[in-house]
Amino acid sequence: MRFGLIGTGFWASFTHAPALASTPGCTLAAVWGRNPDAAAGLAAEHGAAAFTDFDAFLAAVDAVAFAVSPRVQPSLAIRAAQAGKHLLLEKPIALTPADADAVVTAVEDAGVASVVFHTWRFNSDIRAWLSEDAGWAGGAALWLATALLPGSRFNTPWRQEKGALWDVGPHLVDMLSACLGPVTSVVAVPGGGEMSHLVLRHATGASSTATMTLSAPKPAAGPDLVLWGPSGRSAMPVGSVDPAQSLRVAAAELVALAACGHRTHPCDARSARDVVEILAEAEKQLSGGDTR
Repeated sequence: MRFGLIGTGFWASFTHAPALASTPGCTLAAVWGRNPDAAAGLAAEHGAAAFTDFDAFLAAVDAVAFAVSPRVQPSLAIRAAQAGKHLLLEKPIALTPADADAVVTAVEDAGVASVVFHTWRFNSDIRAWLSEDAGWAGGAALWLATALLPGSRFNTPWRQEKGALWDVGPHLVDMLSACLGPVTSVVAVPGGGEMSHLVLRHATGASSTATMTLSAPKPAAGPDLVLWGPSGRSAMPVGSVDPAQSLRVAAAELVALAACGHRTHPCDARSARDVVEILAEAEKQLSGGDTR
């Protein structure tokens, strides 16, 4: 399958481009970005073609991988889906439920496959851990990230504006949903700075908590997720995650979906839309809006 890559920043060059170029069954055929020089450089590094015209870029590929901000992604994803291209999307798929709904509608109307790159969900060790169903009653997730510290390559304008809730929050809500069932409600409480605390209720009757920040001191940095129940406690094996390898798995699964005609996946656009709805409700509460 010929992939086109949208984006030329650090994440695109560090993870997406090398992973797509080395995934069996995939070819990194095209690169498009708002910076033509950066697109040309990244494309040349991986033997792909650089495009300045978006429609010409779409015409040259079968699927599109995204490495752009969630503010930019929805409109481009809709155009790609309408052109019949399968989508390898970044999380969150959008910053509002309306934009997320529009992406899902475009995907479903076009009949294309979609996979959203929640990094943990495509790691073999974490998948094996997820398969150990022990009747968990609850869980606690924590991600102390350093993206907003000076010098971080992830210290980008959209993260400065939206904070941890929208950057690492999608990972935590998605994984807790995978562990404990769909989230039915959220209560959000602000912490210091841009730290957020969420209390989640799940359809299974379980409950969980999620704490997140992008301004943690480096010695304290890292993610943790623990489940608990009658059999004891179990910690998610986060130490083995390689983003490039996870993306290879995600791309291969998108190729398989497209080949067999199936359009549902545990991390498809519809599931990612549900995450956006939870985060949008949490954001409303944190900004002083109504609570559930």
